[in-house]
Amino acid sequence: MTGQLSRRDALLRTMGLAAAGLLPAVPVPGRAAVALKPMRGGSIDGALQKSVGAGAIPGVVAMAANGQSVLYEGAFGLRSSAGEARMSTDTIFRIASMVKLLTSVAALQLVEQGRLRLDEPAADVEPELASIEVLTGFDAKGVPQLRPAGRPVTLRQLLSHTSGFSYLLWDPKVVRYMKVARANKALPRMPLMFEPGARWAYGGSLDRVGRMVEISSGKGLDRYFRDHITGPLGMNDTVFTLDAKQRAREASLHVRDASGKLVAQPPEKPVGRKVFSGGGGIYSTAPDYLTLLQALLNGGSLRGARILEPETVALMSANQIGNLEAGILRTTNPALSNDVDFFPGTHLRWGLANMINLDPVADGRRAGSLTWAGLFNTYYWIDPTMRVAGVLMMQILPFADHEALRVYRQFEHAVCRALRQA
Repeated sequence: MTGQLSRRDALLRTMGLAAAGLLPAVPVPGRAAVALKPMRGGSIDGALQKSVGAGAIPGVVAMAANGQSVLYEGAFGLRSSAGEARMSTDTIFRIASMVKLLTSVAALQLVEQGRLRLDEPAADVEPELASIEVLTGFDAKGVPQLRPAGRPVTLRQLLSHTSGFSYLLWDPKVVRYMKVARANKALPRMPLMFEPGARWAYGGSLDRVGRMVEISSGKGLDRYFRDHITGPLGMNDTVFTLDAKQRAREASLHVRDASGKLVAQPPEKPVGRKVFSGGGGIYSTAPDYLTLLQALLNGGSLRGARILEPETVALMSANQIGNLEAGILRTTNPALSNDVDFFPGTHLRWGLANMINLDPVADGRRAGSLTWAGLFNTYYWIDPTMRVAGVLMMQILPFADHEALRVYRQFEHAVCRALRQA
């Protein structure tokens, strides 16, 4: 396999996967989608407002849409519990790892053009990946034991989090390694935690993908997004660096203390950056991000702007990791993240951008839905079967905050219930 996603090969593969029941539905070009009326917001409004009023969360923006129009939008509470500015749909949020979806789209655009290849060595594009080593353990003195990787890391593995890169926040092996590496500069900055393709682990793979996008396109990641994704879709508030007017609309971060109380943090200090990450560090609004979700729900296009071909969207939405388990994370730092298991008892896999639930979620999304989140409790999902996408934005630590997740579930269930009753 070359890994190049030619239109013909991708379509043939997509047809085969669809016949096997492994792909979610994507819209057929030229076929009109079923129009849905905007949802009556009463019950959804009430649930979100109740959570804000009880002090469970300081503020929230929630939106849902089908492929053509917004079905629900609501903004409740304050941008900061220490201020008076109210949440509004144009509130700016730090969305952290939700940038990974944009990075994945960017990489797959370049795959469509033949400038990146899914299954050839990523080191062909990013030479730093050529000498990557695998951590096999620690000796009796605690010295990390490393060996060369037995196979090259590929773009497909990077996009599906099977590359071997893992995050400090959810991997005790990385924690132990980094303690030694900080004192021994001769050690690699970050080795693989396992042989490429052997397991699933959520980590810094998309940082490497972002760099591959920059190298293969000849553009910085911020410029690439603007020229090929956010600009064409009109996502003008999805940026790595805020201007003064955008910063005035930014929501403050709130940290839950030991007693469960949310404490507002001081405003961010503006930092001029020239290096941008494919794995985090971007800002957005709920309407902006929903626009991206709508384009993917439509098979890659929205309002005349096409960012991906339908067969590519189908491929990125399909299980890429076989029978490997995905999606469950055990924290190494409870101040930053709780343990993560969004759907206990549900079989979870990963595509080329998102987590996939293989089973339906009770009272919520159907099997084959796509989802992920950002560290500060921002969340999204795409349900290709129900033809709906939703986004929920808050600014709270730790990640997977129990109250934030409860609000997320209430919102999803209310949206799905409204669709089933339509």
